[in-house]
Amino acid sequence: MLTTVAVENYRSLRRLIVPLRQLNVVTGHNGSGKSNVYRALRLLADSASNGAVAALAREGGLSSTMWAGPAVIGKSVRRGEHRVQGTVRKESVSLKLGFAGDDFGYAMDLGLPSEGNTAFGLDPEVKVEALWVGPVFRKATVIAQRGGPTAWVCDADGERHVIADVLRSFDSMLSELADPVRAPELMQMRERTRGWRFYDHLRTDADAPARQNRIGTRTTVLGHDGADLAAALQTITEIGDAAALSEAIDRAFEGSRLKIRNVDGRFDLSLHQPGMLRPLGAAELSDGTLRYLLWTAALLSPRPPQLLVLNEPETSLHPELLPALASLIASAAERSQIVVVTHSESLVAALERAADVHTMRLTKELGETRIVGQGLLDEPPWHWPPR
Repeated sequence: MLTTVAVENYRSLRRLIVPLRQLNVVTGHNGSGKSNVYRALRLLADSASNGAVAALAREGGLSSTMWAGPAVIGKSVRRGEHRVQGTVRKESVSLKLGFAGDDFGYAMDLGLPSEGNTAFGLDPEVKVEALWVGPVFRKATVIAQRGGPTAWVCDADGERHVIADVLRSFDSMLSELADPVRAPELMQMRERTRGWRFYDHLRTDADAPARQNRIGTRTTVLGHDGADLAAALQTITEIGDAAALSEAIDRAFEGSRLKIRNVDGRFDLSLHQPGMLRPLGAAELSDGTLRYLLWTAALLSPRPPQLLVLNEPETSLHPELLPALASLIASAAERSQIVVVTHSESLVAALERAADVHTMRLTKELGETRIVGQGLLDEPPWHWPPR
């Protein structure tokens, strides 16, 4: 389980150290920085497949994603006695991302690209990466580290092995150096991070993939676009928790029954509702009903991930469906660590009634995202690897 996520200089996250538990809710008003927390988690997951640099480039490069305020915000500015003013930068441009659990920690430091003859000027460079044992970075507990193109890893006997000129500026050592013999811990961290699962605004419009009949195969993990919804629900029925699926449907739509038809290999989803003369197919379901079925398939996955991140799952749902969704999320948290990013106070209240929830409310002060009520002494301990 992750215990800490740390971010510096990413959009409104000038410096944010986030404590995590089993079931976490990140909430706040519009513009408070919730989406930036979600994006930062995705960037960390992307680093395991060499996608973080490309993802930042698609956002416009470091110039577009870096914290736009001053490097230091003085007490007099926070008290409103002085205006925010720019200062001369004394440190290198740096965007930092990291996370830690009780067993391992990982961090990466991204900076401006070196001058050179290239058309890819928006690609930031990985300046530093480190993997260490335990929740806090210490030199004595580092088991793999890179600076520029050179890295070193510790083997099972504690011996350091230098690996020179292998890593390119846009490569992560998680993807390039993970080896079951030379660097088993790197490989373990890579596979763990690649297993994180994200769902963000599953489509329910008239042309949504989930409304189309498709060839069905065993689907233990709902796809990011929900195209395999019918197959995922049928998989839960056959090899997952069929009773929990029936209960989730009945809790949201009392007396209703879900049916998946197989017509020449193509799966067709329908919902039988009380009082209706015929079942409604996926193309006929309301946006809210379809979205609830999508969340049901995601949360009852027969292959639960270590970390599951849901971004605004309340979208399109009627308030009466939120207690049923909260119950699904609470049940899923028994098998996975979950982070829910939401602006719905009704969903937050429903989750707090359904389970033991760690709720973090975000606010903005002088453009900087902060956790309400969190002071320096309330933060988890965290240290960044030096450049």
